[in-house]
Amino acid sequence: MKALDLIATSLNRRDDEANQALAVEIIKSKRNDWVKELVENLKHKDKNIQSDCIKVLYEIGERGSAEMIAPYYKEFGEILNSKNNRLIWGTMTALDMITLINPKGIYDLLPQIISAIDKGSVITIDHGVGILAKLASIADYTDTAFPLLVEQLKKCPFKQLPMYAEKSVIAINSNNQKQFIDLIQSRIPEMDKDSQRIRLNKVLKKL
Repeated sequence: MKALDLIATSLNRRDDEANQALAVEIIKSKRNDWVKELVENLKHKDKNIQSDCIKVLYEIGERGSAEMIAPYYKEFGEILNSKNNRLIWGTMTALDMITLINPKGIYDLLPQIISAIDKGSVITIDHGVGILAKLASIADYTDTAFPLLVEQLKKCPFKQLPMYAEKSVIAINSNNQKQFIDLIQSRIPEMDKDSQRIRLNKVLKKL
């Protein structure tokens, strides 16, 4: 049996339960051959199959087994040029999951990642910020990644800022702490809900 036999499209399912179940089975059985098969089919002519494959792959990452998908960072990078939005944000989710496993590989994909963020949906940007924050937390990549992260914090919709600030904490150090605090404080007046302001103030208190 192949992995493709068990994805939602092959089973005539319109929900994601089959894809989630397949991710669990791949992790449990350590089916690296199925991971490879799914990656290969990210370029399948059927967009539904593409979407199912990326769903299973990032589910594997989100369920704590990102090391199984990490070897395919280059293939994920190629997918960022796709015109299939579902595929792009799914790929950004997968890359977010593997950033701390293979930071050098993800760093090398920064041009494609930034391009995807600039053109992407909310979910694409959410995971792009996650990637930038994780890269910025690593000394070798801070000088490049932190300014890119700050750019996103400056221009993101105010509704997204609390989540982005929380994601960014990992990247804050003695050299950039003041810049980060000043930026967050400057945007707090934009918040239209107390819950948003509370989340931002919690981030500031952590620092």
